[in-house]
Amino acid sequence: MRKIEFYRHNISRKDIQECATVLKSIFLTTGDKVKLFEDKLSACLGAKYAVAVTSCTEALFLSLMGIGIKPGDEVITTPLSFVATANAIEYCLAKPVFVDVEKNTGNIDPSLIEKSITKRTRAILPVHLYGHMADMKKISLIAKKYKLKIIEDSAHCIEGKRDGIRPGQLSNSACFSFYATKNITSGEGGAIVTNGSRLYKWLLMARLHGISKNASERYNKMYEHYDMEFLGYKANMSDISAALLLNQLEKIDKFWVKKERIAKYYNHSFRVNSKIKIPKILPNVKHARLLYTILVDPNKRDKIIHMLQKRKIGVAVNFRPIHLMKFYRKKYNYKPENFPVAEKIGSSTISLPFYPKLKRDELKYIVKTVNELTKV
Repeated sequence: MRKIEFYRHNISRKDIQECATVLKSIFLTTGDKVKLFEDKLSACLGAKYAVAVTSCTEALFLSLMGIGIKPGDEVITTPLSFVATANAIEYCLAKPVFVDVEKNTGNIDPSLIEKSITKRTRAILPVHLYGHMADMKKISLIAKKYKLKIIEDSAHCIEGKRDGIRPGQLSNSACFSFYATKNITSGEGGAIVTNGSRLYKWLLMARLHGISKNASERYNKMYEHYDMEFLGYKANMSDISAALLLNQLEKIDKFWVKKERIAKYYNHSFRVNSKIKIPKILPNVKHARLLYTILVDPNKRDKIIHMLQKRKIGVAVNFRPIHLMKFYRKKYNYKPENFPVAEKIGSSTISLPFYPKLKRDELKYIVKTVNELTKV
């Protein structure tokens, strides 16, 4: 058995040809391809506007800055995510305030949010973990009650839906990732969707130094001088990246159907193994199917990971809780047991190979091996 990679991307010859067309042209930076991708992404998500950037981290940071997060402010979020979620808050010189998660989904627990709201709280930043949307209806009601903003970390959830709601529909903005292991990818990349015209206009300039005209506007039309209206950042996506994403976005539903089929195969194959638990999918939820994770005995988790690797099966851990990372432990004096549910999930989880190109014999080998190793 050859190695089964943890992830294989879906970039096709057509995507490469689209990218090659850009590379053969004169204009490589933010131009027509980026605008076309933004238009298609906003249409896909039912949002008025989309802004393409260099990463989801930048998307989160710019969104937080755009809603007015300032030094000393507090933003409520989850400890069970990639560090970028909390880091984006730190970049604003604000404080991430962690709230524990639900046992069944791993998403932020709305019933715990109000207890963590203080006079300094300005926003809530939920994460749609693994592709399962957080309860945006409950979160939005809390936000309205306390006059808070909402930024969604939708890095895992471009295809997701809950109670008929898509990411970005009950928030100020939703942020997406096109990192190498995402369902559509440009290697690195991100985007923001929003229904707010004021935020949209600010984001367009903020991603490019705060200047009033980008390179495409300056050089594809009669030249006009630009001005710098505020101190912005450098986070604009290039046409090269957008070209890779355009056709993938059109095929995203086909990719999802294949991953849904694989998830059902895993679920069926692990159903009789009492040593494995699987995060639940709640009613009225369309899971975006970014990651497939299992929960095992935390005392055996790392050993199981190493044995899977020895048997040439790629795996990952999504995620070690953020509050237990050295930086956050030292800065805020976090300790084990501060967020016990997140810690239990973080110490038990294993992410298995999960992508449309997985073959039947590879799936059978993964299932057989996982079942054998978890029962030892």
